[in-house]
Amino acid sequence: MRLILLLGAFLLAGCAASAGLDPAVAGVAAEARVAFDARGMTAARASGVADRVSGRRATIDDPVRIASISKLVVALGVMRMVEAGQLDLDRDVGDLLGWRVRNPAFPDAPVTLRQLLSHTSGLIDPDEYRVPLGERLADRIAQPRLWDPQHRPGAHFRYANIAFPVIASVMERASGERFDRLMQRLVLAPLGLDACFNWSTCSDAKIARHVVLYRADGSVALDDLGGKRPDCPVIVKAGCDLASYRLGENGALFSPQGGLRASMRDLAVIGQMLLRNDGSFLRRESVAEIERVAWRYDGSNGDTTNGFYCQYGLAVTLLPTPRNGCADDLFGDGRTRTGHAGDAYGLRSGLWIDRAKGVGVAFFATATAPDSKGVTAFTREEERLAREK
Repeated sequence: MRLILLLGAFLLAGCAASAGLDPAVAGVAAEARVAFDARGMTAARASGVADRVSGRRATIDDPVRIASISKLVVALGVMRMVEAGQLDLDRDVGDLLGWRVRNPAFPDAPVTLRQLLSHTSGLIDPDEYRVPLGERLADRIAQPRLWDPQHRPGAHFRYANIAFPVIASVMERASGERFDRLMQRLVLAPLGLDACFNWSTCSDAKIARHVVLYRADGSVALDDLGGKRPDCPVIVKAGCDLASYRLGENGALFSPQGGLRASMRDLAVIGQMLLRNDGSFLRRESVAEIERVAWRYDGSNGDTTNGFYCQYGLAVTLLPTPRNGCADDLFGDGRTRTGHAGDAYGLRSGLWIDRAKGVGVAFFATATAPDSKGVTAFTREEERLAREK
């Protein structure tokens, strides 16, 4: 038995080395990749451990916290509400919320959904942008330190996770539905996805397949569920009384900025819908609105995060950008892609489509080192998974 275990460890380390993984984290690292076109999947693979306690291996059907790709999915919900006449991208969001969303340095400038979706609202992430049940997002947003005092809303790009709880609050007020349930009705169910924000609407069977997020040192970062639904799907200080929650008061509860749990097969379905663009889920002009460049780096009009963000639409990144200061050619071929990356709790993820070629890819890798660096502004893991043939 000892010999078998040693041989297994040796083989796992060898597989990790061939995949570009550090053998030291091979026991907790997992990854999955799906390539697709408008008709379906064209290639798929998965490797590593979804849960080291049970020894369960990762598959393309295992749900994982996909991090900021969640923002793109939220934008799909927003655009469905725009089509239904419930939301206006250019209206002052305070009109719907019933509380003021203004940069104290520019009190006359309304903040809009378009600005929030494109990270040009002037909001700045605090150290902690999660807001527990029982607290009000309005109180957090009212703090002057959360606003850029130098730039008027709409004039400057700064990536801000905190913008998406504001968007979720607006969606709740406009619809009369809690964000997680609203996204289930508007996006996830129509696309046939057993996916969910903070595990709230996923089936028990899907939750049993969850991917535990490990850090590069092997410690658990998040979602060590033991195959079971968490007792409470939101962050709380005392008690999980969601029945008393008032819609629009705290859109941070279900983590719209990064809390979607979805498999790579699920993300491929979303990518296929975008590639088909046949009007069955969203009108073609709505998809074009999402993918249209809302901000492009001109050398001084935004924070690129070391060349990572140089073009952005409505919750989508566009790449690459042939400009000094931009290092966003993830695929290394100069071809235009739209989509989004994810980075949280040791996970790196991506959903990208090449509209001209009619193809796309979805992937994730766990237990990635925080200092992982590729030849671009992306990590080694992202570059390897994006460029894989």
